[in-house]
Amino acid sequence: MRLAPIRVGVTNALSMWRQPLAERRVAIDRIADSGIDHVFFADHVSFHDGSGKDGMLQATGIANLHDTLGIYAGVYLLALRHPVTVARQISDVAQMAPGRFTFGVGVGGEDRHEVEVCGVDPSTRGRRTDAALDIVGRLLAGETVDHESEFFTIENAVVAPAPAGRVPIMVGGRSDAAIARAARFGDGWLGAWVSARRFAEVEERMPGGDHGLQIWVGVGADRDAARQNVAESMESFYKVPFAAFEKYTPWGTAAEVAEWLAPYVDAGCRHFNLTPCADSEEEAIESIAEVRRLLKDHQ
Repeated sequence: MRLAPIRVGVTNALSMWRQPLAERRVAIDRIADSGIDHVFFADHVSFHDGSGKDGMLQATGIANLHDTLGIYAGVYLLALRHPVTVARQISDVAQMAPGRFTFGVGVGGEDRHEVEVCGVDPSTRGRRTDAALDIVGRLLAGETVDHESEFFTIENAVVAPAPAGRVPIMVGGRSDAAIARAARFGDGWLGAWVSARRFAEVEERMPGGDHGLQIWVGVGADRDAARQNVAESMESFYKVPFAAFEKYTPWGTAAEVAEWLAPYVDAGCRHFNLTPCADSEEEAIESIAEVRRLLKDHQ
């Protein structure tokens, strides 16, 4: 079986959305011109201190900043929204950016309060995500949907037009429940904070899927500087010590990062979503473009 080519994406959370429109376009063009395949973005409503960016609005913004760059929601907190309205948003983004949008879904939960303020019981977010994925998938396939569950009562729902081509759905997470969810509803699994061995186990369970890995990476002139870049960024975002993530976080030169990621390629990973932490945006993009080149050579 011929394997799909490796794809590498970079987060848009560098500094782009704090820039004027003209500079945002320059930043997006820099990413596209580097050869990087797609831009991915997280989705948070009110994370820890109230911060966040809406995933669908980010998808819309990127769709209108560039006409070929891939767009990847990685990952969208579907349990915090109503699935019919989300299906409408996906359909609209797919029309703006035909063939370029990948919809990644996760249950979240790093900040339980974020879930609670959206009126959702955190203990139900997995089951709620399952129900919502069923509804969204059927609506995007052009079905008329009737659905009755503990979370939604829907009669005769239609979202038209359905996307002309399938919008790939990736299910993110590291738990057994997330992997089962990916097998049931997704086109692939998006792993986070997992070993290459764990990745290979999932590939055996779901052979041939468009499976990916989403992680932070540190880049810098030397390993100490690279580690400091990623440690400071992750501690600021997650509000926990870097030691909680260190085992699953590469840092160093582009070559060292690519070497660290190569076992995941061997285990069946077909795409990477990388959040680079560097001294500058330019250095971050150049480093990830080089990581992409090296991983494709490894493949």
